[in-house]
Amino acid sequence: MELKKIAITIGDPAGIGTEIVMKALMSHETAGICEPIIIGDLAILEETIERLNMPIDLNSLKLINTYEIKDRDFQKCKPTAEGGRACVSYIKKAVELALNKSVDAIVTAPITKAALKMAGFKWPGHTELLAELTGTKDYAMMFYSDSLKLILATIHTALRNVPALINKKRVLKSIIFAKKSCDMLGIENPRIAVSGLNPHAGESGIFGDEEIREITPAIEEAQSMGIPVSGPYPADVIFHKAYKGEFDIIVCMYHDQGLAPFKMIAFDTGVNMTVGLPIIRTSPDHGTAYDIAWKGIANPSSIIEAIKLAVRVNL
Repeated sequence: MELKKIAITIGDPAGIGTEIVMKALMSHETAGICEPIIIGDLAILEETIERLNMPIDLNSLKLINTYEIKDRDFQKCKPTAEGGRACVSYIKKAVELALNKSVDAIVTAPITKAALKMAGFKWPGHTELLAELTGTKDYAMMFYSDSLKLILATIHTALRNVPALINKKRVLKSIIFAKKSCDMLGIENPRIAVSGLNPHAGESGIFGDEEIREITPAIEEAQSMGIPVSGPYPADVIFHKAYKGEFDIIVCMYHDQGLAPFKMIAFDTGVNMTVGLPIIRTSPDHGTAYDIAWKGIANPSSIIEAIKLAVRVNL
């Protein structure tokens, strides 16, 4: 059976991206499971291997050098405009390869919003950039671990904005993406659960009526479409139920509602997958970690899991 080709971007060159990518490729967990194609800056990769004394031969890897950082005194461990320009070039090349079917999936190492902004780009992060590059209007962030999987109805917005964003259309779309995520993962007859927005899922409207007005109607419409979904459940019990195996995936109403419990149990191994794109994209569920970058102590577990998931899933 032919191995899948996976394009792996090195992320912000000032962060831990190059280190965790190289460590992932050295891991027995990724050995022989795919054909990796590294997209980044050759000089940065060479410096990483030299400074961190890594036993890896770049000549043995397939590498696409898309951006050369001219300043050899490039500032590391902090966001820079140069780093922002570099990581965008890596992502653009990876998407190009995925769209023309030269690779089967892409795995993206971490970038930062600050570096993108300093470089003059408007995207707040990977997800929005990938959506624009692929011409995708509807998409969702799915977070994956062996013990918990979830979709976010709203992503990066102030908490005060969330109630106004919770409407039937958005919740229904999130439920549909949850079903698509399960299909991509090969989960047959998935058990999809939807969280409430308010304490006790509103307690019959006593603590808020978004569940009555928007969330329950979305669940009922999804059920009429044949999607196996239930809820809304109080957020203080739904994650425990999923963790025990009662549900396959949860639709969460806002960022921290889902990611606080998710990172509690899968901080080092969680994976972010963008659902709705015409390509497969996974990434580690953590940031650039400037505070520990270029010290040789970064944990590659999350990007190893991202590579494994990219190999596993199918559109």
